[in-house]
Amino acid sequence: MKKFWLIPVMAFMTFTAAGSAMAQAQAPDALVKQTVTEVMAAAKSDPNVQKGDLNSITRLIETKIMPHADFVKTTQLATGRAWATATPQQREQLTNEFKKLLLYTYAGAIAQIRDQQVEYKPFRAQPGDTDVAVNTSVLNNGQPIELDYRLYKNANGEWKLYDLNVLGAWLIQAYRSQFAEQINKSGVDGLIQFLKTRNQQLAGGK
Repeated sequence: MKKFWLIPVMAFMTFTAAGSAMAQAQAPDALVKQTVTEVMAAAKSDPNVQKGDLNSITRLIETKIMPHADFVKTTQLATGRAWATATPQQREQLTNEFKKLLLYTYAGAIAQIRDQQVEYKPFRAQPGDTDVAVNTSVLNNGQPIELDYRLYKNANGEWKLYDLNVLGAWLIQAYRSQFAEQINKSGVDGLIQFLKTRNQQLAGGK
């Protein structure tokens, strides 16, 4: 796994919301900055995460990300048109297996968080925007890596992270073609089985 995935994946997996339901939603750029800072600090201070312990990384994900990032939306967009005809059970299975896939894929990268520096670029958004991108650049071993975070505002006024762009490659777009190939071959159930098989391989170190 290339190290340039390190920061965006970690930010995606531990994206947190700030403030109460009665408070005004935190600006998306401020939320990204706060979250990345907190996540990097947590990763650096947890020796089990640094060792790549999957249970520790999983706990970090489950306690930080899932209540505050819209992973269902991410899975829906990656699945494409087939999502509309999928049953509730299939949608749940797709979401769970896709989440596992990213966990296994990036666990090693998460463990490598050390002294990366993040530069936050000027945030450009218009009043009333409900879908925005927050642009950053990460210095990893002296190499600048361009990263974009895509967020949308939900009905409760909360900003939710749902997509990432690394060096011009959006996470959803990258998986959409792979998912479409499997769906064309054997339907939604075929995609679910493909993800299960891949997760079993990754769990076994393959």
